[in-house]
Amino acid sequence: MSEKPWVVVALARTVYGLSTSVLSTAMSVGVFAWDSGLAIYNLFAPNLPANEVVPKGCPGHRGAWPQYIAPREGDSRSACPALNAMANHGILPRDGRNITFRELTARVRETYNFSPSFCVFVDNYAANMLCRDYWTGKLDLSDISVHNCIEYDGSLTREDTAFQSDQGKPTMRLVEELLASGTGPNGDLTPADLSRMISKRRSESKRKNGQYSLNTIQRFFSSSNASTLVTIFGGKMQDIRTMLVEERIPDGWQSRVLHPMGLTMSQFNLTALHVELGITEELPASFGLSDQAAQKKNM
Repeated sequence: MSEKPWVVVALARTVYGLSTSVLSTAMSVGVFAWDSGLAIYNLFAPNLPANEVVPKGCPGHRGAWPQYIAPREGDSRSACPALNAMANHGILPRDGRNITFRELTARVRETYNFSPSFCVFVDNYAANMLCRDYWTGKLDLSDISVHNCIEYDGSLTREDTAFQSDQGKPTMRLVEELLASGTGPNGDLTPADLSRMISKRRSESKRKNGQYSLNTIQRFFSSSNASTLVTIFGGKMQDIRTMLVEERIPDGWQSRVLHPMGLTMSQFNLTALHVELGITEELPASFGLSDQAAQKKNM
C-alpha cells in the first residue's frame, strides 16, 4: 500500500476537522435555538391534562405502563434509574442492548415529557462522548456508565466506580439516605434538599475516594440528573421511592411536566443551576457555610 504524500494527508485532515467542527457547532446552535422557540411556545400554549402527558398510542398513555420485569443476568443497565426503568418495562429493549440514539431520543421524549430539543442535545452529547454517530450509532445502556463521561463520582444513588464497578445497580444505603432527606410536604424532596445531599455525597466521596474527580461539566450533570426528581417527578417521594428502589415506573404515573412541548433545557437549567449553586461542598471553611465548617463546629 503506497504512502500518501504528507500534504495530501494534512489537507484531508484539515478539511475533515473543520467540517466536523462546523457541523457540530451548527447542530448545537440549531438545537439551542429550537429549544428557545419551544420554551416560548410553552409560555402561551395550554398545559396537557395531567393524566394524558404520555401521547396516545405510546406505552404509559393514561398511566397504563407495560409489564415490569426485573433485569436478568446478562442484561445491560446504566447508572440512570430512569433509563433502566424504561428497559424494565420494555419501552426500550428489555436486555438494554443495541439501542439507536434516535430511538432513545424518541422513547425518552414520550415517557418523561422532556422537550425534543432536550432529548436530541443530551443523546447527541452521549454519542460524541462514546465516539459514535448520533444518526446511525447504537449503544448498550451500560455504555452510558463509562466513568467520567456521563457517569461521575459523588452520585446520589451509586457508589463511586472506584468502589463499585457495576454502575447499573443502585446502592441502597445511598438511596435510603436520599429518600429520608425530604423536607417538603409529606417528606417530598425540594431543590434545597438536593443541594444538601449532593454536597454531603461529594464531601464523602472526596474524603474516601483517592481517585475522586469531578470537573465542571460533570458537576452540572450531577445537579441536572438530581433535578429530574423535582421536575419530572415533582419531588413526590412515593413516586421517587418506586423509581429509585425498584427502577420501576409507578402504576398510573405521568410526568409532572405538563407543558405541551415538554421540559426544555431553558427551563430545566434554571432548576439545575439552583441546585448546583446551593451546594456548599466547595466553599472554604472560612465562609462558615461548608460541610467542613459544620464538621468543625460539631467537634
